[in-house]
Amino acid sequence: MSTPHVRREAIVSYARSLSALLAVAVLALTGCTDDDAKEGGKGGPAVIQPGKPGESGRTLSPEEAAEAGKDDAPNAADYAYVQMMIKHHEQALVMTDLAADRASSDKVGKLAERIAAAQGPEIRAMKGWLEQNDGTHRHDGHDHASMPGMATAAQLEQLRGARGKAFDELFLTLMITHHEGAITMATDVLGKGNNVMVEQMANDVVAQQTAEIGRMRGLL
Repeated sequence: MSTPHVRREAIVSYARSLSALLAVAVLALTGCTDDDAKEGGKGGPAVIQPGKPGESGRTLSPEEAAEAGKDDAPNAADYAYVQMMIKHHEQALVMTDLAADRASSDKVGKLAERIAAAQGPEIRAMKGWLEQNDGTHRHDGHDHASMPGMATAAQLEQLRGARGKAFDELFLTLMITHHEGAITMATDVLGKGNNVMVEQMANDVVAQQTAEIGRMRGLL
């Protein structure tokens, strides 16, 4: 038969073992290490910064990530893109307006309506961006006729004079070229611009107009 002293020693030993097991369990669940603690003390874990199109990402320290997040000032490429894309979209609206009473295909007519419904608000958003970011880089000395995908004055006049199937075919041909030009411009600013909002607008253009090009080619 055990004495009270022996029983107390056994209880103390059991309590110490249980405490040690609990400590190990907590460390296993949290995955915490001394290095992790030191890392957190320096500002948190490293951050992966996505690369530009065609480039791989890079690992930033917490300090570098914080500094990079502050640098969102629009540069000359951002301003040039927004100003040119407004004009580019405005020509697309001229072309889609003609489809209402000239297109023979309901699919072409509905496509024109969708393009107008998307690009009208985009023009307003880009003009709003310019108003909010007016600065020393803002200027409008670009040759809009030389922008990729823009229809010439002669092509627009030909489109105005076309009717029925002839209009459908010419409209789709010109609009595919127009969309391809917009994608070229958007891809260019994604590699040269610096502003997050412009990057988002350019990504939207690439995604939306790539899909529309596929639909238009299916209608030719």
